[in-house]
Amino acid sequence: MTPGTRPMIAGNWKMHGLAADGLALARAVAAGAPSGPELVVCPPATLVAALAAALAGTPVAVGGQDCHAAAKGAHTGDIAAPMLADAGARFVILGHSERRAGYRETDPTVRAKAEAAIAAGLTPIVCVGEPEDDRLLGRAEEVVADQLAGSLPPGFGAVGGVVAYEPVWAIGTGRTPTEADIAAMHAMIRARLVAAFPGPGAMLRILYGGSVKPSNAKAILALPNVDGALVGGASLVAADFLAIAAAAG
Repeated sequence: MTPGTRPMIAGNWKMHGLAADGLALARAVAAGAPSGPELVVCPPATLVAALAAALAGTPVAVGGQDCHAAAKGAHTGDIAAPMLADAGARFVILGHSERRAGYRETDPTVRAKAEAAIAAGLTPIVCVGEPEDDRLLGRAEEVVADQLAGSLPPGFGAVGGVVAYEPVWAIGTGRTPTEADIAAMHAMIRARLVAAFPGPGAMLRILYGGSVKPSNAKAILALPNVDGALVGGASLVAADFLAIAAAAG
């Protein structure tokens, strides 16, 4: 953990949740929320407004899972950052590996989306991470450094933007890098943030994601420059998500 920062535990629900079960999950998280970390739930876009209303006055904030770079326009099926903000979101996940791979999102695309999020008053959570081939070839840090350089806009530091490091090969697989590998990557990310954003870069939060679960959360969250977690599957079970949050306290 970076001294002086408040840890963040963010749940990426991905394409899970109808109205009844989504609201029940959100309320269970709010009811058991510990006082230490900042908690964020990122449901499908269909649930953002309902969860924002249900969680108003609780310690749990709501985020979106993606946004378009344009504030409005002829973009069928997309959602604009001002729409998410209008629905009650405070954060938005951008550049997740599933978007980068499945929708061929490039670093400039992610950067444009982050700029749109900032303009709409949202805090971007920008994801970076290497595929397994690059890890095996010893290129992991180079790949992530390039993603940081291409994906983070100039205003990222001033608004307290969040970086989430998720090794692509660990997402949803149950596999995680070694603690030494996580610490080394987060140290590199910190150095890049400090260089890119003098002043705020030293305190911007860097989350770890990729098969985070109650059994490994405490060890991961104790590592230097790990300021929280972006949680996938475990965020769909209130007890598991809360156990991870408690490990950050």
